[in-house]
Amino acid sequence: MTEDRLKQIVEFCKLIDKEKFVQRRTYLSDGERLENDAEHAWHMAVMAILLSDYSNEKVDVLKVVSLLLVHDLVEIYAGDTFAYDEEGKKTQRDRELAAADRLYSQLPEDLAVKIRSLWDEFEEWGSPESKFAHTLDNFQPLLLQHASGGRAWREGGRRLSELLERNARSAEGSQALWEFARENFIQPEIEKGNLIDDID
Repeated sequence: MTEDRLKQIVEFCKLIDKEKFVQRRTYLSDGERLENDAEHAWHMAVMAILLSDYSNEKVDVLKVVSLLLVHDLVEIYAGDTFAYDEEGKKTQRDRELAAADRLYSQLPEDLAVKIRSLWDEFEEWGSPESKFAHTLDNFQPLLLQHASGGRAWREGGRRLSELLERNARSAEGSQALWEFARENFIQPEIEKGNLIDDID
């Protein structure tokens, strides 16, 4: 362990503080302001510990937490792509790949490989851990949408069909959490008129 290695890691730790400045489009539970990427990641990491028993498959909880804490770091350079931004989604993959190359190359090589592999695993949806992490990545905004009175859905004129398309794979990580979200977060906001039911 050299001093140069430590300095490089500490510089990276300083760099990732920028995640706190990446604003998302989901209001916090009080509906007063939008959350940022770091708040989103922290919230899901704790939820992973609390909700891991509801995964469809047995998961390594530390791996799930690691995936969740790492997966949005690339947005420091790529920016957050809004879930319903169709134009932004066309370039999202390329922007995030370039951001991953730029970001993780700033770590010592062994750590760059380790952290980049976590990001790749999340993106590939292949492991039980990545599937459960994706479920939480979708479940957490639904929880906040409902807690904030459906404010962002109402303001954006969101439709149920959009929401279902966005969450088409949510049940792959946890059928139980997806069903809970539909019944307890989505349906009440439809009934209140905050989410447009455009499905016959």
